[in-house]
Amino acid sequence: MANYTFFTNPMSRGQIARWALHEAGADYADSIVDLGNVPRQLLDINPMGKVPTIIHHATSGDRVVSEASAICAYLAQMHPEAGLLPTEDQTADYFRWFFFAAGPVEQAVVAKAMAFEPTDPSQQAMAGWGTFERTMKTLELWLAERSYVCGDSFTMADVYVGSQIDWGLTFGTIDPREAFVAYVDRLAERSAYKAAKAIDNGLIEKNT
Repeated sequence: MANYTFFTNPMSRGQIARWALHEAGADYADSIVDLGNVPRQLLDINPMGKVPTIIHHATSGDRVVSEASAICAYLAQMHPEAGLLPTEDQTADYFRWFFFAAGPVEQAVVAKAMAFEPTDPSQQAMAGWGTFERTMKTLELWLAERSYVCGDSFTMADVYVGSQIDWGLTFGTIDPREAFVAYVDRLAERSAYKAAKAIDNGLIEKNT
């Protein structure tokens, strides 16, 4: 049995988790989910029926992790040998931007795509990301001066932050700002990124 069972669909945030699995060097087995007919096995461990979800078949027993950001963080912790964790000096940046991407960035992008843009200052404060432009500008300013989220070295935070930007550039929900394009171009050269994308692109082609 593989160390991880990976519930995913190639046209989903499962692409993020697959890249993370490859970066971690994890031994995993796919369970491709038909989103229109979610299997009972997935519903039993994640009643929302969401992908990605992983089961880590650890020696102490099975552990379930859902949410793409949590899966990325978990895999970095479980596979320290992969070198995806931050140094002590990088830890603040690592957590800051990991959570910024999982919170304000994702919310701002989805809200814009659904034509909900808070305009009143009280709405902006309640929404948590302020405005789409403020969120993007904040991220742009950070990446314009660094190769990766934590500076010169790649960490698991780049898998999640980079996936958010990569997806947004691909589908036009994030503007192709110079800092974003250059950042994603760097990430796309990674062997784990290429391997994961090849699998998901192959699955997409097979089912279209």
